Amino acid sequence: MDAILELFNQDFSSLIIGIFILMSGGIAIYKIVSEFFAIFGKPIGVAKQRKADHELLVKTVQDLAELHNKHEEDTKQSIEHDKAIRNDLEKLTQLFIDKEIDDMRWEILNFSSALSSGRQYNKESFEHVIQIHEKYEKVLEENGMENGRVTASMEVIMEEYKDKLRNGF
Repeated sequence: MDAILELFNQDFSSLIIGIFILMSGGIAIYKIVSEFFAIFGKPIGVAKQRKADHELLVKTVQDLAELHNKHEEDTKQSIEHDKAIRNDLEKLTQLFIDKEIDDMRWEILNFSSALSSGRQYNKESFEHVIQIHEKYEKVLEENGMENGRVTASMEVIMEEYKDKLRNGF
């Protein structure tokens, strides 16, 4: 118990101040030694880690900038490719529409020509050509085009069809 009483009689403020003085001196000595080794290119401990961390951070920033630039370039190329595909698709669609119009027009004109030459057709053939003409008109309307090539032929076909309906096939 005497030891405990003797411990409480000590001057703790002097002890705490002494510990702080020793710690400050140790830190100062460490800083001086670190700077000394850093001058010769041989950093120690924490200084070495800080330098490595800084280099890693700089490299990461550079890599991130490169990645950002690559992303922007890829986005531009993607937009250009999308435009090219869209243009090609529009051309292909127009080619398909033109082909479809030409095929329907040819079928109507060919039927009219054969009919005018005296060839005989049944009711289903007439109805088929009339149906083709309706599709032809619809495709022209959907694409903002006008019919000017099969009107006379359809008049011939319709006159013959009406005559056949009155007199029989």
